[in-house]
Amino acid sequence: MIGRINPFRRIRQSGDDNSIVMDSARKSTGGRTRNRVIMTMAVFFGIYATIGGRLVYLGFQDPVPSGAPASRVTASRPDIIDRNGEVLATDIKTSSLFAEPRHIVDADEAIEKLATVLPNLDYEQTYNKLKSGAGFVWLQRQLTPRQQSEIMQLGIPGIGFRTETRRFYPAGATTAYIVGLTNIDNQGISGLEKYIDGQGLADLQQSGLALPKDLAPVRLSVDLRVQHIVHDEISSAMERFRAIAAGAVVLNAKTGEVVAMASVPDFDPNNPVNAQDKDRLNRMSAGLYEMGSTVKSFTTAMALDSGKANLNSTFDATRPITIGRQTIRDFHGKGRVLTLPEVFIYSSNIGSAREADIVGIEGHREFLHRLGILERMKTELPEVARPVEPKVWKKVHSITASFGHGFTTTPLQTAVGAAALMNGGHLMNPTFLARTVEEAMADATRVVSEKTSADMRYLYNLNATAPGGSGRRATVPGYRVGGKTGTAEKVVNGRYVSGKRFNAFLAAFPMDDPQYIVLSVIDEPQALPGQGATAGFNAAPIVSNIIRRSAALLGVEPEFGQEKAATLASY
Repeated sequence: MIGRINPFRRIRQSGDDNSIVMDSARKSTGGRTRNRVIMTMAVFFGIYATIGGRLVYLGFQDPVPSGAPASRVTASRPDIIDRNGEVLATDIKTSSLFAEPRHIVDADEAIEKLATVLPNLDYEQTYNKLKSGAGFVWLQRQLTPRQQSEIMQLGIPGIGFRTETRRFYPAGATTAYIVGLTNIDNQGISGLEKYIDGQGLADLQQSGLALPKDLAPVRLSVDLRVQHIVHDEISSAMERFRAIAAGAVVLNAKTGEVVAMASVPDFDPNNPVNAQDKDRLNRMSAGLYEMGSTVKSFTTAMALDSGKANLNSTFDATRPITIGRQTIRDFHGKGRVLTLPEVFIYSSNIGSAREADIVGIEGHREFLHRLGILERMKTELPEVARPVEPKVWKKVHSITASFGHGFTTTPLQTAVGAAALMNGGHLMNPTFLARTVEEAMADATRVVSEKTSADMRYLYNLNATAPGGSGRRATVPGYRVGGKTGTAEKVVNGRYVSGKRFNAFLAAFPMDDPQYIVLSVIDEPQALPGQGATAGFNAAPIVSNIIRRSAALLGVEPEFGQEKAATLASY
């Protein structure tokens, strides 16, 4: 029994060995599974760590430049207001349409849909943009709210909107030539808008410091109420007399402030599609013209200020003056000796030539430069033309210049020179910014004596009140308006053409102490039935209407029944 083997024990032992083998295998498989899990987790951790590290790295880098506009595109500009606080220009928010070509699925379909809202969209140009593969392209700048809403409803993938700053001009065309324009990037390109950029705004925009809260409004000298009247009157006159252009300016004679100035044809700065047309020119400051007989104001003042003539002086106008191949005649000659006041009120070319002759050629030229008539005008408005004069003055040039021919200047300069003759003899550079009398006098230059200024005020008043005076059609009851007409034949192909005229009327009021200068011009007016085509019939009524409608707004009170017109006997 001892030697017998227990079969059950062997079986038990064999089972224990299998269990040991199976446990070992199970342990080995579990270990490999854990290793694979750990390795998989490590791989994913490494991937996400790489991505996270890349994102952190990119977060500290400067953004890659794209087609998106620079910050200056949406830079703010200060409001422009008139002297009474009325807004003439302000910033508004608008939306612009852009595309991300890489995300455009079907360029043709996108264009077809956009064309239903933007019918003027250039198909070829837009197609090239959408197929460019760029990250950003502009499609249409400065949309209307309605256009934006309709485009959003189209549901085109890959397009979007960006809010930008746009300039809005509440007065529209009324102040177009003064306030000026900005371009698509809100940068000033003309008028006072361009001037403001030149005073440091452009630098602030580039540096990102042009913040709305820090930009104080720019206050102009312009009175929007008077500006509207001026614009309305010249527009009506241009249509009524079938002229090619017209313009007018109201100037404060005591400060040199431009209270109103307009020129037509003009344009709408909110939609300046025709702003670059040839006939869109600010004729008051950027147009050069022979100002005709209005220049006789300066010729007479020159003779008086030289001390070689006075109100009692006489000049022989019995016969025309011949010099070289030119003959100087009077339009309505009296054929006799004229007193100095008669030379002025009858607008005698011969008499004016005699006045210039007693001063001399160089003295004549120097006087016109002294009054700024032949100098480039200094003012804030960028659109200023440089006068043109003969390079060498001879006697014939002095004679023709005495009655406003042979040199060209701007209407605004003519008004500025007249202000010096009316305000006591002080020449002030015109300004479109509000300023006080004290500020104006600090930079003023005396150009004629007080006595000469008083004599010229008398002559202006006499020309409007005396029988035969050319300024009678500019009178306004209660306001004592004085002035001088100017009818100049235009030069075409080097020759004067009698049927084409550039007419002007230069006025001041009230004549006992002139506060304002008003100058109107009208280019190639046509005569109305029963009337002539000279300045007294068309330019003078413009001035009369402007004064009649605006004098009260300017604070000038009428004095009915208390006329203070000077008389010749008082001198």
